[in-house]
Amino acid sequence: MIKLYDYELSGNCYKLRLLMSILGVDYKTVPVDFYPGREHKSEWFLKFNPLGQLPVIDDDGLVLRDAQAILVYLAAKYDTAGSWYPRDNPELLGEISQWLAFADSITSTASAARLHDALFYDFDIETARAGAHRLFRILDEHLWFGERQERQWICSAKHPTIADIACFPYIMLSEEGGISRQDYPAIRRWCDRVKRINGFIVMSGVFPAGPAKAA
Repeated sequence: MIKLYDYELSGNCYKLRLLMSILGVDYKTVPVDFYPGREHKSEWFLKFNPLGQLPVIDDDGLVLRDAQAILVYLAAKYDTAGSWYPRDNPELLGEISQWLAFADSITSTASAARLHDALFYDFDIETARAGAHRLFRILDEHLWFGERQERQWICSAKHPTIADIACFPYIMLSEEGGISRQDYPAIRRWCDRVKRINGFIVMSGVFPAGPAKAA
């Protein structure tokens, strides 16, 4: 069974819990006291990830770090339908990869702002918030034009991919870092679609979808 070295309030850990829930993958969590204990910098944890970062998984002896890399692994190994990371579609894989990199940029801005406000990390808060808003504008425009073409997800597939899972958590948690989503209607609609995926689970700060609106 997969062991997930986990911090409940981490958006990067949550995206792995979310995908494993959607895929029906059994796993167990090993709690890591990220704050205030800073256990991710402890000697025992650095043996798993010398970078001192969460999340990490151990799948029957295979140890992997980095949330986006782990999403690729989980989808490639455990998605029997092959839709979340379609290995036989190089064009779509290229799209997914570019949005996984985009998700890393969201982490370095929106997540940094959240760490500053909630856990008192010493980040340049105005730079982090400005960077997040720049990324949100790019994504909102991308999603808006996609809706005009009847595309509901980040990539061009008719179904969600791990690109959606990668980008979702720190967008949903952005207001905990003082970053409003009010000016990004296409993002808000997309967030609601993600919440309606079968197997969706919540975390602190991420709530279920509301009642579906009548057509």
